[in-house]
Amino acid sequence: MIVLGSLLAACSGGAPETTPAVTTPSGETTEATVPLPTDTPIPPTATPEPLAASVNGEGIPLAVYEAELARFQAAYTDQEMGAAEHQQVLDSLIDTVLLAQAAQENGFELSEAGLDERLNRLIEQSGGQESFQNWLNNNGYDQDSFRQALALNAAAAWYRDQLMAAVPSTAEQVHARQIFLYNSEDAKNVLERLNAGTNFVTIATETDPVAAGELGWFPRGYLLEPEIEAAAFSLQPGEYSDVIETRLGFHIIQVIERQADRPLDPDARRALQRKAVMDWLQAQRESSTIEIFIE
Repeated sequence: MIVLGSLLAACSGGAPETTPAVTTPSGETTEATVPLPTDTPIPPTATPEPLAASVNGEGIPLAVYEAELARFQAAYTDQEMGAAEHQQVLDSLIDTVLLAQAAQENGFELSEAGLDERLNRLIEQSGGQESFQNWLNNNGYDQDSFRQALALNAAAAWYRDQLMAAVPSTAEQVHARQIFLYNSEDAKNVLERLNAGTNFVTIATETDPVAAGELGWFPRGYLLEPEIEAAAFSLQPGEYSDVIETRLGFHIIQVIERQADRPLDPDARRALQRKAVMDWLQAQRESSTIEIFIE
């Protein structure tokens, strides 16, 4: 009986085979098919996490964006979610990443111990672990996702505070009043009366009996209507402007006083601080690489 040792390749697509000679007990020589050792299979590449956007190479996971959308919807249950709301949520996430990146570039560090301390403080403020866990559940967080969000927002808040602190506590300001009208014909008639010598306060009181058109002191960047602000800062005390048309109506401005370095009141400084942050974010968006992966 002839006994052969034959080894066969068990699967297709393996390594090329050789045919070494095998001698039988009768002295005959035959060939046996022997597969060469195959390479270790390459493990499959992990599927990339879907992204909603990328900010300077740092991804915003789609899951994070969708969870934030859900929280937004829960907070504004009477507001229909449209394209504007989706964009608002995405813009907020992008702004947070931009601020956090700047914080890291400027030396902000938050250790695990520091993050634990912040987390424990939030747990205590919420009324304990059970209350905090209920809050997480109601807002679509688990422990890991909230921890990541807390770290990101801590960095963003730190740099936002740096921008706000850089706003000086004093600024050039004007003290002004206005005559406000709803149509151009009335405004034209008022300007003719002023040019004829009628006192500004007299007409301002006619149109606004309570405040006589008083605008108070304000710095550049404070008023919502930039046309009024530009006119006010172009005038000297006692001078009044031509008719200024804005989205609200028609204005004539008179400057009462000016100071080159007057302390800002708290409301004005907060407004300038908000403006400083928004201006910084706008500049960062223009100079950053931001990719959007959702419609």
